[in-house]
Amino acid sequence: MTAMEQAARKRRERAGEGGRPDDGRPSDRRSKDHLFDSELDHLPPEARWREWMNRAEAVIFASDQPVTRETLAKVVGKSCNIDLLIDDIREELRSRPYDLVSVAGGWKHLTRPAYGDAIRAALGTNEQAPKSFSQSEVLVLMCIAYFQPITRAELSSFFGKEVSRDLIGHLRGAGLIASGPRSPTPGAPYTYVTTKEFLLEFGLDTLRDLPDFEALEDAGLLSKEKLLAGDIPAGLANGEGGDASDVLDGATSQG
Repeated sequence: MTAMEQAARKRRERAGEGGRPDDGRPSDRRSKDHLFDSELDHLPPEARWREWMNRAEAVIFASDQPVTRETLAKVVGKSCNIDLLIDDIREELRSRPYDLVSVAGGWKHLTRPAYGDAIRAALGTNEQAPKSFSQSEVLVLMCIAYFQPITRAELSSFFGKEVSRDLIGHLRGAGLIASGPRSPTPGAPYTYVTTKEFLLEFGLDTLRDLPDFEALEDAGLLSKEKLLAGDIPAGLANGEGGDASDVLDGATSQG
């Protein structure tokens, strides 16, 4: 047997034992031996809970997007109550300058508003500025949020005048709305719906967190009857600019 044949035989024997010497990749058996342990059954209950808390917070901290319940479930045991886990994390963060908030269907670390001035003083104006829209754009955005899916023609009927493509384009460019399903009306026009970015912008977990119409009416910001009649409240049709979040924030504080 030649030296080359002997080397080939040794490689086959090692491969039969589960090794892969040629490509350096671990065997299937070795991979199974190193599977991620989410259950942590070897730890006492208190230490196990603490490790689950640390894992959840680490994942949320490392992500630039809200982390969903399904994602957290990958790093904790099947018996772990994720809601209680989040509550315990938030309790420990009470004295910290940041919090764990429920937004856009997941959880995300956000600094507390009280430290906004300190952040701006230290970092200058490099942080992303809040989106600013005309009040007409804010009103259209709010109508889409409440009545979605809705077409541009239906929006125009609310206001008694055409809602321009440019206005819709601005809201789409900001990532706050997107095309929804086609309407069953003649011509099958596209409808518009709000996006995950909309929830993030306004600090909402789901659309169910939108202020109800009574709160909006009490704040003088929106009336369903006026919208259906095409009557735009004074000050909302004059094109004055503003921070979009101020409108919903104002309604929420009044509710």
